[in-house]
Amino acid sequence: MIEVKNVTKQYGNFYAVRNINFEIKDGEIVGFLGRNGAGKSTTMNMITGFIEPTEGDIFVNGYSIYLNPKKVKSQIGYMPEGTPLYPELTVKEFISYMADLKLVPKKEKKEAVKKAIESTGLEKVQNNLTKTLSRGYKQRVSLAGAIVGDPKILILDEPTVGLDPKQVIEIRELIKSFRKDHTVLISSHILSEISQICEKVVIIDKGEIVAIDTPENLEGKTAEIETLNITVDDINNKFETIKDEIKDIKAIKLLKENEDKSKEYSIEITNENIRKDIFAICAKNDITILEMKKIEASLEDAFIKLVEDRPEYSQKEIKKMQYDKEIEELREEERIKKENRANRKQAIKEEKARKRAAKEAKKASKEAKKADKKTSKEAAKKAEKGNEAAAEESKKDVKKEEGGDK
Repeated sequence: MIEVKNVTKQYGNFYAVRNINFEIKDGEIVGFLGRNGAGKSTTMNMITGFIEPTEGDIFVNGYSIYLNPKKVKSQIGYMPEGTPLYPELTVKEFISYMADLKLVPKKEKKEAVKKAIESTGLEKVQNNLTKTLSRGYKQRVSLAGAIVGDPKILILDEPTVGLDPKQVIEIRELIKSFRKDHTVLISSHILSEISQICEKVVIIDKGEIVAIDTPENLEGKTAEIETLNITVDDINNKFETIKDEIKDIKAIKLLKENEDKSKEYSIEITNENIRKDIFAICAKNDITILEMKKIEASLEDAFIKLVEDRPEYSQKEIKKMQYDKEIEELREEERIKKENRANRKQAIKEEKARKRAAKEAKKASKEAKKADKKTSKEAAKKAEKGNEAAAEESKKDVKKEEGGDK
């Protein structure tokens, strides 16, 4: 449904998005994650046709945003961040206006508006001015404006920001229900929400795609070292020494000391089957284990691991990339110039040949006329001589006849 191919968005020397590629299939709910300034909103704005890429192309349901921009926009329902509503309109008027913008046919408009209002739970406030609504209801109105007319694709930018826990759950369930009839791309800073709603995650950082996978696979890939949290009663402070006796313990870190003098530690391990060894060593050193639990890797852990310590592009690197691009553009320009020069040479050559052929044709025509004229003169002379000879013969005949009569 959405195919982003080699897309770059550049502002001067700054790359908001650099050569990104990803696909979203029909019926998928995909999370789009990234830090502030990572390029999420820029990418969403390019998919919706709000801004154009510097390079690359985007296809929505098979239509290019360059070649068929209106067709692309007709496929998309967009909920921008910040719930931009018209405060002087009622909820119903706003949704009706959005239906008009989407060119929903008049005979279908009333039913489409009603369906959007019911889907987002706005029946009670449909006649209220949007400026009088709470933040949660404003989010719902913005969402209703996106889904009115049943677009095939929904792009939702931070749909639950600023909502209370109950409203978050309601919006989350609503988005899940869209899976039946829509493909959804959702951007959010709440990673736990993304892991509960989405079946696939695209992570962008510093304008580049760093991961595309399911939340479960991302969590599993980043959990190379497992972590145990252990609370112990350790009077002799020997717990940290067990690291020397168990090779599969990579690190032990004290988290806090409780009021009852018990201590909480975080242990990084490479083998989950060492729990028995930990119990045995602790018993041997008079350490009582009060609690032991495995810390499951989360999408937050995966996200942090993927984006942290990614190098920033230095000014020197940016200048080099800009220089490389300019060189490439100059080469392309030179290639076009050479091609144009060759075309001009060929055109000049063809024009000369045409003129030469025209000149030769004119010369041949002249010679033909001259030849025709000469032939005509010779024929006329010949005819004249023939006439003179005939006249002479006629005179002779007359004289002969006259002599005979005499």
